[in-house]
Amino acid sequence: MSDSESLELRREGGCLHVTFQRPEKRNAMSLAMVEAMIAAFTEAQVDPSVRAVVLRGAGGHFCSGGDIADMQRAASAMNDDGTDAIAALNRRFGAMLQALDGLGAAVVAVCEGAVMGGGFGIACVADITLAVDGARFRLPETSLGITPAQIAPFIVQRLGHSHARRLAVTGATLGAAEAVRVGLAHELVAPDQVDGALQGVLDQIRRCEPGAVAETKAIMRRVGTAPLDDILDTAAVDFAERARSETAQAGMMARLIRQPPPWATG
Repeated sequence: MSDSESLELRREGGCLHVTFQRPEKRNAMSLAMVEAMIAAFTEAQVDPSVRAVVLRGAGGHFCSGGDIADMQRAASAMNDDGTDAIAALNRRFGAMLQALDGLGAAVVAVCEGAVMGGGFGIACVADITLAVDGARFRLPETSLGITPAQIAPFIVQRLGHSHARRLAVTGATLGAAEAVRVGLAHELVAPDQVDGALQGVLDQIRRCEPGAVAETKAIMRRVGTAPLDDILDTAAVDFAERARSETAQAGMMARLIRQPPPWATG
């Protein structure tokens, strides 16, 4: 797996732990950090042994968004090929979110402290988001005179237009409990119970067959992008193929004899 000074990667069995390592900046994302994340997610996507990706920030904060210093430098620069440097920087962040969203593995975000801007977007992309009591979720972009350009589509997908627009036009801060209430996060966790809550989620993920998880996520991503008949027709064919597989047969037999499926013990 790729690594960088701003990103710590650690494997524990089938789980890849990705920790943002810029605590002095509340884990604001530099371009180098974004590139390291793209590399890590790209490698994880083609590694069948990665069943879960856990995202967390060092120093008590999840992520405070993009590095403003990087944006200021890029705002007055052009790339060697004549393209707009800040547009390219912004789009790379979008590419990172797409790589994360496209992972077949389950994605878990542990959100503590500042969860702002790009960090807010990552929280919206994760399959399971744990909101640690005391966390603060906010979209500050419009208060800075800019837009959440790459984040906005993912926020709408997660929260719907109503909450997404409210947060965009007010820059309001959500506490951890309200983040759970509006559907941004899934579970409110006390600070001293984070490790136990995370382990509980990983135990649940382990009970699910990795290929079935990846295919289910792929079906869900197609909703709203293709006609419903097309989605259901394709899903039926894939379902039949999977139902006949040795993997599914083993899983169904394990259920009948009340034993854990093979993948739950790996």
